[in-house]
Amino acid sequence: MNATPPHDAKNRYLKDKSTDVTDSTLSNYETTLNVFCDWLTDEAGVDTLNTLTSDEIQKFKEHRLEQVKTITLKTDMTCIKDFIRFCEHINAVPDGMHELVRVPKPSHEDEVSSDLITSDEASEILDYLDTHEYASLRHVIFRILWKTGMRRSSLYALDVDDFDDGSKPLLHLRHRPDTSTALKNKRRGERDVRLDRQTADVIADFLKHNHPGGTDEHGRTPLFMSTHGKRCEPSTIQRNIYTATRPCHYTGECPMGRDLDECEATSYNTASKCPGSVGPHALRRGYVTEALNAGQPRDVTADRVDMTTEVLDKHYDHATKEEKMERREDYLVDV
Repeated sequence: MNATPPHDAKNRYLKDKSTDVTDSTLSNYETTLNVFCDWLTDEAGVDTLNTLTSDEIQKFKEHRLEQVKTITLKTDMTCIKDFIRFCEHINAVPDGMHELVRVPKPSHEDEVSSDLITSDEASEILDYLDTHEYASLRHVIFRILWKTGMRRSSLYALDVDDFDDGSKPLLHLRHRPDTSTALKNKRRGERDVRLDRQTADVIADFLKHNHPGGTDEHGRTPLFMSTHGKRCEPSTIQRNIYTATRPCHYTGECPMGRDLDECEATSYNTASKCPGSVGPHALRRGYVTEALNAGQPRDVTADRVDMTTEVLDKHYDHATKEEKMERREDYLVDV
């Protein structure tokens, strides 16, 4: 076997994976493997992978479980297992070692996140934005995410030219990896997404009054861009949603009873610290649940948000048992 340092193997693995996955997925792999390789060299004393044992991998798993939830550990160990398989390929570890990497099996409750925005909450937030922040960046970001259920990465990829403000308005979602806006499911994720007229009008007014204009370094005009001529970062989308969903932002009151003059979560950059705020994915879950409750077919909903019906059922449909019963009522027959 070769005497390969952990971080050298990690770099080769990431280079090998770079043609198969999106930039965001590759970044997640890098984060996970940096933690793993740092632990191997700093804590376990593994300078080269030819001395690595399954016991050390198991000890890392136990160490990591003290820091993250089981569902995160599952993701980490799945990545590490694939990394070890690659290390076998480059003759850095013994053949078959990946089979000794134990990936945890979280319970159904651990796997399913409960964060979501309800229709009532979304309506209250939109009423506030319509009145006080009309056609602002935050208004448009929230409205598109809530009304379409698309991913944050899909929103990030939109250009001004992807907005069609015709009699039947829509957004074109396209995979453009060469200019830094890949879709999660690549070409399979490409689709046109219908918009309601009110959402289209808000986008049109945003472009007319608040969009900075110009082009980015790729000669494209992002739908969401900074005054410096760059595409707004995903973190900007994230912070705007945390701010918009912070209860005190749209109601003026704190349901947790905090003193707003002293609360650490009242600024744009700290809104995520509010226990009542949620990130963009909560809007995606909320959209799916509310669309199904309204009678929109599962396959139509799944196609619109670019996911399988299996993933939709397991991770995104957060309807109560009563809501699911009510969905079935229109289809029941007396036998």
